[in-house]
Amino acid sequence: MCGIVGYIGTKNATEVLISGLSKLEYRGYDSSGVAVHTGSKLEVRKNAGKLSVLQTELEQQSLSGTLGIGHTRWATHGKPNDVNAHPHASEDGSIVIIHNGIIENYLPLKEALISRGHVFKSETDSEVLAHLIEEKYSGNLEQAVREALSEVRGAYGIVVTHVNHREIVAARTVSPLVMGVGQNEMFLASDVPALLNYTREVVFLHDGDMVVLNDSSYRIMDLQGNPVSREVSHIEWDAEAAEKGGFDTYMLKEIYEQPQALSNTLLGRLQDQTGEVDLELNLDPASFKRISIIACGTAFYAGLVGEYLIEQLARVPVEIDVASEYRYRQPLVSENTLAIVISQSGETIDTLEALREAKKSGAKTLGIINAKGSSMTREVDDTLYIHAGPEIGVASTKAYTSMVSAMLMLALWLGRARGTLDASTGTELLRSARELPRLVEEALSESRVANIKRVAEKYKDARDYLFLGRGVNSPTAYEGALKLKEISYIHAEAYAAGEMKHGPIALIDEKLPVVVIATDSVLLEKTISNIQEVRARGGKVIAVVSDGDTEASRHADDVIIVPKAHEMVSPVVNAVAMQLLAYFTATALGKDVDKPRNLAKSVTVE
Repeated sequence: MCGIVGYIGTKNATEVLISGLSKLEYRGYDSSGVAVHTGSKLEVRKNAGKLSVLQTELEQQSLSGTLGIGHTRWATHGKPNDVNAHPHASEDGSIVIIHNGIIENYLPLKEALISRGHVFKSETDSEVLAHLIEEKYSGNLEQAVREALSEVRGAYGIVVTHVNHREIVAARTVSPLVMGVGQNEMFLASDVPALLNYTREVVFLHDGDMVVLNDSSYRIMDLQGNPVSREVSHIEWDAEAAEKGGFDTYMLKEIYEQPQALSNTLLGRLQDQTGEVDLELNLDPASFKRISIIACGTAFYAGLVGEYLIEQLARVPVEIDVASEYRYRQPLVSENTLAIVISQSGETIDTLEALREAKKSGAKTLGIINAKGSSMTREVDDTLYIHAGPEIGVASTKAYTSMVSAMLMLALWLGRARGTLDASTGTELLRSARELPRLVEEALSESRVANIKRVAEKYKDARDYLFLGRGVNSPTAYEGALKLKEISYIHAEAYAAGEMKHGPIALIDEKLPVVVIATDSVLLEKTISNIQEVRARGGKVIAVVSDGDTEASRHADDVIIVPKAHEMVSPVVNAVAMQLLAYFTATALGKDVDKPRNLAKSVTVE
């Protein structure tokens, strides 16, 4: 989720870069930096902290030139400090790169480069690209970048320049890049807002695109060098809309950012060759006899998914607590307990106090957290960052699905380390996890979204909703009900589907929409029986089913079809449908989804 800006033209590049980065600081604020061609060399300035720190340095030590690249960072590999800040340079400083994404195979590449004499300065995966391009370079920068990227596996938006070339070379796979077309000047950025002070003519680069920018022209090609044509679009958004990427709301933007967020969470951690998950944790997975998961709100439901996954894959007892209750029930904790706290902000006061209670009783602690440098990251024994990027909408979307994905990886890691998950099953689940960014992108296809919007508008006047799910998707029902309550203010209840006849069935009449998570699973037949119980009492069934379903759909009044996924990863895909149902219900009712009443993004008081 880092911010990228590039410029070549006639203006002072430093001013253009800082202006663009200021519009992108929401994408990352751990550190920032620029590299400007000053005539004889590429000069780099970079600092940890917010962009204002870099601006202060540039006021004291100005840079002047008409070609440059800039970056604002949301740290993945390596701590947020001056050294790990971008840009990164080759040893002689002739090549400078900035990078958004994750290079999955950076370790073997780095080891090979070191063995050939390269000297690294940072802990980042990105610096590998600078050295790899330097090694390939023999006078043609475009060719060197192409050859280097042929050895890279992962996600990247990369921008490169060389001291001897009046050009900028860029490429993207997964991580976004947009090019701005001006009069005798060209721009690059990871998002449109960075460009709008200078041009509204833009080209959105596609996965696998590579572009070479000169002062007044550009060439786009694929990674094999074949020419590619892309349409020039005129942007008509105002400044506020631009910050939302053209979406009506931050929430919708963040829903659509989920494929990228999931890539950031997963990539670099899934090891295809061994079927293992590399979480870079220092905890001893064999030492835990009990696991406690502690969280609030949406994070609590991500923890519920984790409870299912860890117990099934790692075969260790798990209990989950609402953080606000945990320390008041005098929990039984020992040194053989692993306490997992989950929080987007890392500042949620109830969760923070519960963490302190667990530590006081001797538990080892692990944080599943989005925000770097937050209070929880400083107090836990170890941290599993989700890397979802900044989330502005109050109702969590991309952070939730990234938390669930992190719980899946943790369950796989524990299962393999404890010997309860065989290599074959582990590899199958790892491959299923790797598919999640693609599956979620498919879940956000135009036709699927339009269908959910139709369903939402049909039932927008309902006063109550009931959500049902079974097994690992029982928490998906809870999350669906929470999302609807949060932003539409419609009363919604959620239950494990098998519990319906133990009370909630009394609520069912012809006015009650009942959302049933009925995607492919070992419990699908039982879920269909629950659907039939609802229909027998006149309830309106909205069934969430997998592609190719022929049974559950027959018993529903309305159907939401999602991409078919392995049952263990399906909560991520199904959650997207729940988010969209809530979103379109709320917008049909005229609600402000980004700022729902009475709610705050981070709860920092008890």
